[in-house]
Amino acid sequence: MADHYFSAEPGSADIRRTVQAKIWDREYTFTTATGVFSRDRLDLGTSVLLREVEPPSEGGTLLDLGTGYGPIACALAVEATEAEVWAVDVNTRALELTVENAKAAGVGERVRAVLPDDVPADLRFDQIWSNPAIHIGKPELHKMLLHWLARLAPGGVAWFVVGKNLGGDSLQRWLNDQGYPCERTASAKGFRVLRATNAGSTPS
Repeated sequence: MADHYFSAEPGSADIRRTVQAKIWDREYTFTTATGVFSRDRLDLGTSVLLREVEPPSEGGTLLDLGTGYGPIACALAVEATEAEVWAVDVNTRALELTVENAKAAGVGERVRAVLPDDVPADLRFDQIWSNPAIHIGKPELHKMLLHWLARLAPGGVAWFVVGKNLGGDSLQRWLNDQGYPCERTASAKGFRVLRATNAGSTPS
C-alpha cells in the first residue's frame, strides 16, 4: 500500500531534501522527506494561512495540529518568543523532521513535537493553527476537530485553512453548528481561512 502523509509509520525510503520558504518576512530552510505532507514545497494552503493571518506576538500555549515537517510550529515559535508550541502529528517521520527544523530555527526548546496521545490531558491551548487533513474523511475530520477544539482555552482562537472545493464553506457552517462561532476571514487561491472561538468566550 502506498504511503499517505497521515500514515503513522511511512514505509517508503526516507529520502530527504530541503525547501525554502518565506513566512512573516523571515526566510526559512526546512528539511523534508518522502512520506510527509508537501515535501517539495510549502503547500499552498499553509502559505495562504500564514499570509492572511498575523502571527501571535505574546506568549501562551499554541498548537499546530497536523504539523507535517513543522513550518507552522517553527514560525509560531520564532514570532511568539515566549510561547510554548505543541506540534502534533500521527506521522512519526514528520515529527522527527519537526524536531530537526525547530532546532535549525533556534526554537528547539519551545517546540514539542509529539503524537496526539502524548499531549497532557489537562493542557489547554490559547491558539490552534491547522491546515487539517481533509482527506482522512469527514467523520474522522470532525472527530479530530472536536477533540482539539475542546482543548481551546477560554478566549482562545483556532485558525484553519481549507480548500473551498474540499468543503471549506460547509466546515464553517459545521463549526458554528457545533457551538464554535466561526467566521471566514479571508479567501485566496481557492482556500478559505476560518477563525473559530469558544462558545461563550471572549475572542482574543
